[in-house]
Amino acid sequence: MRTSDFDYDLPPELIAQEPAAVRDACRMLALDRATGALEDRVFRDIEEYLNPGDLLVANETRVMPARLLGAKRGTGGAAEVFLLRECGGPEPRTNRVAFWEVLVRPGKRLKPNTGAVVDFADEDGNVALSAEIVDWARNAQRGERVARLSTELPSLDEALHAVGTTPLPPYIKDYAGDAEMYQTVYARRESSAAAPTAGLHFTPELIDRLRAKGVEWATVELEVGLDTFRTVDEENAEDHQIHTELYTVGREAADAVARAKARGGRVVAVGTTSVRSLESAWDAASGALKPRDREATSLYILPGYEFHVVDALVTNFHVPKSTLVMLVSAFASREAIMRAYEHAIAERYRLLSFGDAMFIH
Repeated sequence: MRTSDFDYDLPPELIAQEPAAVRDACRMLALDRATGALEDRVFRDIEEYLNPGDLLVANETRVMPARLLGAKRGTGGAAEVFLLRECGGPEPRTNRVAFWEVLVRPGKRLKPNTGAVVDFADEDGNVALSAEIVDWARNAQRGERVARLSTELPSLDEALHAVGTTPLPPYIKDYAGDAEMYQTVYARRESSAAAPTAGLHFTPELIDRLRAKGVEWATVELEVGLDTFRTVDEENAEDHQIHTELYTVGREAADAVARAKARGGRVVAVGTTSVRSLESAWDAASGALKPRDREATSLYILPGYEFHVVDALVTNFHVPKSTLVMLVSAFASREAIMRAYEHAIAERYRLLSFGDAMFIH
């Protein structure tokens, strides 16, 4: 399976640099998996495609203030630390000390075990958080390090919110609008380095209308990492080692899926992260979802994969040659997805994280 099979020409001018002014007023391309038919709609029209008894499942993780801009202690040189995921360390976690896997810049001046420390100041110029680079992380080949975060404030959470900012994807260059527009309206626990962007199109009012229609709503968690933006470099797509992320499917979500299946409703995943959570939680022995609590998944969905849970998918338009394009191609066929992307580009849809939506049904 060639990685080039999932490539397409992405016009730079179609990469959305800001969100739609009204979340559910963005465009939506509806793709019928059975016929390949395409319809150009507005996102709030999704109500017409959902039936009483259907179940929407969304990833409710919130993006952390993961981007930290500071100064290297001793030299004052500008430095950046990007939080990826919390990890274990040589001392216990406390409210004021924790170990994180991170990316840093400049990498040459922030090497592990050299005493390199970056200090981060709050709006008043007081150091609220420090990061000592203490070791190489599991993905050292990608430049990832382990940092010891510490603060004199009452908690690391308070310190991070005092100095950190919400990170945006690298292809969004100069967005200066409301950072909350890069959070879903139902986001809860801060645990992701990137937004589950398919959910950005929902408004509270739209969710309420869908529920009033008889469409059930459930949530899962998948802690989205930066690897979601990486493209596949291997010539053979099957040789790629997909990133590992932590996910949670609670008892309520598992029961909601069981109810939907029993009544003949569809399970509609909101985003590829919800797909990976639901399919990872599938238990073949019992033929049902098994609740999971922050378990690791490296599920890599390529064409040929048999979906056990998901019947329809709300998604965005994804980066060429990414695992996300491969996932939606597995769901709808590569040929159907490539035709849909060609149509979207010809019709000047806005693409990627802040862009328009697809509904694959």
